Amino acid sequence: MAPNSEWVEGAQQRAIDKNTHVSFPQLKYPSLRDDGLRDPVQWLSGKAMDDGAEGLWRIHDKLYDLTSFMKRHPGGEEWLELTQGTDITEAFESHHLNPSTEKILTQYYIRDAKTPRNSPFTFKEDGFYKTLKRAAFEELKKIPKDASKTADYITDGLFVSLLISSACACSVTNYFAVKFWYAYASVNLAFLTVACHNFIHRKTNWRMYLFNMSMWSYRDFRVSHVLSHHLYTNTLMDLEISSLEPVLFYNPRKDKPLHAKLGFITEIFFFPFVFLLSFIKRFLSIFLRQGFFKSHYRWHDAIGLLLPVWMCLASGAPVLHVVSTWLWINCTGSLLFYSIGVNAAHHHPDAIKDGDEPASETPDWGMHQVEALLDRKDINGNAFLVMTLFGDHTLHHMFPTLDHSVLKYLHPTFIDLCKKYEANYRVSTQFKMVLGQIQETMRTEFKTKKHYNNN
Repeated sequence: MAPNSEWVEGAQQRAIDKNTHVSFPQLKYPSLRDDGLRDPVQWLSGKAMDDGAEGLWRIHDKLYDLTSFMKRHPGGEEWLELTQGTDITEAFESHHLNPSTEKILTQYYIRDAKTPRNSPFTFKEDGFYKTLKRAAFEELKKIPKDASKTADYITDGLFVSLLISSACACSVTNYFAVKFWYAYASVNLAFLTVACHNFIHRKTNWRMYLFNMSMWSYRDFRVSHVLSHHLYTNTLMDLEISSLEPVLFYNPRKDKPLHAKLGFITEIFFFPFVFLLSFIKRFLSIFLRQGFFKSHYRWHDAIGLLLPVWMCLASGAPVLHVVSTWLWINCTGSLLFYSIGVNAAHHHPDAIKDGDEPASETPDWGMHQVEALLDRKDINGNAFLVMTLFGDHTLHHMFPTLDHSVLKYLHPTFIDLCKKYEANYRVSTQFKMVLGQIQETMRTEFKTKKHYNNN
């Protein structure tokens, strides 16, 4: 089909100027996006500069002072601590299904915001997402109370398996046995890190700390994944995309460098080191930040070091051998984790990215989430695969605080409303998503509405 030449020409120019989002030209280009460490602290700082929250919490076009509510917040104080001074509209809407939450919020109203929101997304009462949220709230009343036990068992089993396999990797001497246990431990680390992501979205709990076994930080992940990627998926405000630049570029751009066009090769050499790089960047932030941001480094960031300590104590192997084996496990686990992530849902030519023409400049948030990913029919439905391969991805984006084991109960309602609102829900397979990710890394052309309407 012939592209919309006027749209493409304007989008290309905006990409060059970098003074707005490409797909949403009414928005300001995110402050600090391309500077410094590209870490969660920097993302929060830049967002605070753009959101017009005046040091408070912004929801839609109103400002609230939630300071006195922080310690009583059912989801934990940390969520409000991280988001003070920013617009939390998308987080508030997607994290609170109970309508009574909106009544509680009125107690903390201060004044109306002075500037328009620097986000394109809308939450109209009769729109797709708000309707889905109301329907889901009713459906949740019918779900078995022990439905989430499956996810708990899978996560706990992976943790125990990691401890056993990592110790065995240091204990055995047979060459093939060493390779087997090292590989098995690496898979366990990657799967455990993915599974723990299920708990990071929710209120403070002990299983979220297991995420830090990777040397990454659940607290950083709450920013880069929960508050950024989940809420502003595939836009310029998605930190999971910007943090990988300039090594990997997942948004289509005319000036994409060769190593980025060959990203499906580049990532093989880059992904093994991301777990450790995330820890190093976080450590460096101690010397670069002031006030709250300087204290962003916390005790639980050292949890990952408990794995080599455990390996040393359990195996009795020499320290240098333990450290070497642990680094191999960590780097291989990092490669597997990121390979799972980039092939899970979002990096496919049929998923909308910044640079592509949206159906509307002010889309319903839920409709955008559907456009920004593809589900995998060979992953959904299997509890273990859902937990370890980011399954049931669309519903997880719609309702991130719900346990993964619960999402399958909402699928019929979701499908019915997709049909009613003509949401562009698509399913694929894991194999096709891998092929699509290769195509997406090479993509430089922007796509128009016609492409998505025909897919």
